[in-house]
Amino acid sequence: MSVYRLLSSVRRSSTITTAQPLFHFFHLVQNPVQNPSLNPQSPYLYRSFAFTSAEEAAAERRRRKRRLRIEPPLHALRPSPNPSPPARDPNAPRLPDSTSQLVGPRLNLHNRVQSLIRASDLDAASLLARSSVFSNTRPTVFTCNAIVAAMYRNKRFDEAIALFHFFFNQSNIVPNIVSYNNLINTHCDRGEVDTALEVYRHILANAPFSPSAVTYRHLTKGLTDAGRIGEAMDLLREMLAKGYGADSLVYNNLISGFLKLGNLEKANELFDELKERCLVYDGVVNATFMEWWFSQGKDKEAMQSYKSWLERKFRMIPATGNTLLEVLLKHEKKTEAWALFEEMLDNHMPPNIQAVNSDTFNIMVNECFKLGKFEEAIQTFKKAGTKAGSKPFAMDVAGFNNIITRFCELGMLSEAEKLFAELSKRSLSADVPTYRTMIDAYLKAGRIDDALQTFTKMVESGLRVVASFGTRVFGEFLKNGKNMESAWLLTKMGEKDPKPDALIYDVVVRGLCNAGEFEKSCDILDQMMRYAVGVTPVLQEFVRDAFGKAGRGEEIERVLNKTRWAPPSPASPPRARPWGQPQQSPVESPRNQMAAQHASVSPQMTGHHVSGSQQYMVSFNTAQVNHST
Repeated sequence: MSVYRLLSSVRRSSTITTAQPLFHFFHLVQNPVQNPSLNPQSPYLYRSFAFTSAEEAAAERRRRKRRLRIEPPLHALRPSPNPSPPARDPNAPRLPDSTSQLVGPRLNLHNRVQSLIRASDLDAASLLARSSVFSNTRPTVFTCNAIVAAMYRNKRFDEAIALFHFFFNQSNIVPNIVSYNNLINTHCDRGEVDTALEVYRHILANAPFSPSAVTYRHLTKGLTDAGRIGEAMDLLREMLAKGYGADSLVYNNLISGFLKLGNLEKANELFDELKERCLVYDGVVNATFMEWWFSQGKDKEAMQSYKSWLERKFRMIPATGNTLLEVLLKHEKKTEAWALFEEMLDNHMPPNIQAVNSDTFNIMVNECFKLGKFEEAIQTFKKAGTKAGSKPFAMDVAGFNNIITRFCELGMLSEAEKLFAELSKRSLSADVPTYRTMIDAYLKAGRIDDALQTFTKMVESGLRVVASFGTRVFGEFLKNGKNMESAWLLTKMGEKDPKPDALIYDVVVRGLCNAGEFEKSCDILDQMMRYAVGVTPVLQEFVRDAFGKAGRGEEIERVLNKTRWAPPSPASPPRARPWGQPQQSPVESPRNQMAAQHASVSPQMTGHHVSGSQQYMVSFNTAQVNHST
């Protein structure tokens, strides 16, 4: 503003004209005597700058910052324009866990359960998942689904159904569609199709989600296997009426059912309907027709169906190609099978196109072993496509495990050792089946030192040693005089959770006592007591007899009768509780009551029989659920 007034005064001045140069203007500013408007004695005093110095400007900035900290601007005091989310309806159905819930301790629990499943220790995995229900880290629905599916894959159907009932009915964990699909699949494989249909109707009536295509796959397969092809057709029409797309595997189940009944006309009718509804369909349907034609002795018709599929130039997923390979090899069409295998390798262009997987290589490698072509098997295992743009398949542990197992079965340990070493060089970690295969092969060949070295690597890698495998391996080690090594390995195993099985401790303690290693036996027994593994009465009687004969009865009695837990101090004051909160004993706590009821739950989860119609009746109403966590 002062500069503007200065310019106005300059224009009004008669002594300054617009033609005068700019330096004369600055001369007037520096000499206020020559300009009355800049005279200090004038009633209006103007300055040319906002601040007289840089220090004054910095002080003003600091003052404004302090004022903003003390008095925030008005827009900061106004409420947020975004409205707060509406309160959740307490009567709304509860939703299953999302993947965002699988973090932190719950993710660690999930990984521990998965590692036990991969180690084939399903009992320990089930115990860990069930006991975590009563802890602060409750399992997610994904962890529950993993152990239920593992029980189903191992044909332990009763325990799979009991686990579903325990997790989703008794423990108030909300199931998702995968949980119900596992239950439906289990009932169908047990021949309880009516119960599976009840589960399906329960989903339609109560679940906050709809059935998936996998649900209809399981149901149609169960109905066709039970000879109820008409009901399977009704279920297909119901699926289409609900707006689901035509699923190739659902149609394949029905086509397979009609072909088994010899009704080729109806099977072709369904196949034509599938081709009308889907521009691209799964080649598994052609594999079903091929299998039926081969069984009828009509190889020409079978190969025509196969060629009609190839002429469509559909992109095959690995599962489809693997099914076609198995059908061709089963019926001695080896030339076509190898041509299809090479075509799949040429089309493998990750990450966009995945044309093969480890099962693809396993099928062809096993075919080479079947023919006795071992060198060709190794070449097939490392084979890659020759087409421009194709990339070699990055072999996983399952592929290595298959070819190592084939060599070990034939006693060709040198080739198996080379592949096992190559597995480590590829930055892959050998799993429990791979270690177990190598150790069994070494023990069978009498190479105890190599078996001990491999077993040591397995223990140091933190893999779980199941009871059946551990007792057999430690028994062989002790039989061959590896007493100190066995004691050290068992001590190493006990340093991690979950602890080794009590049967493994039993075998090692007995072996050490029979070998006269009483000091190590005491150490192992002390570990059993410290880890609360539990010493059975039979083992106690054995060690008392063995130590008594050696004149060391008092020593073993001290170990077995040692007090492990210190009694609570009677003088400790009671813990203060918030004002107004009633005192509640641990027994009266609802959470402790529930834990007391289920702490010693059996593999069947309950002591009473649960009918099929009650095992899946999961309540989705939050008003009926006690939110204890």
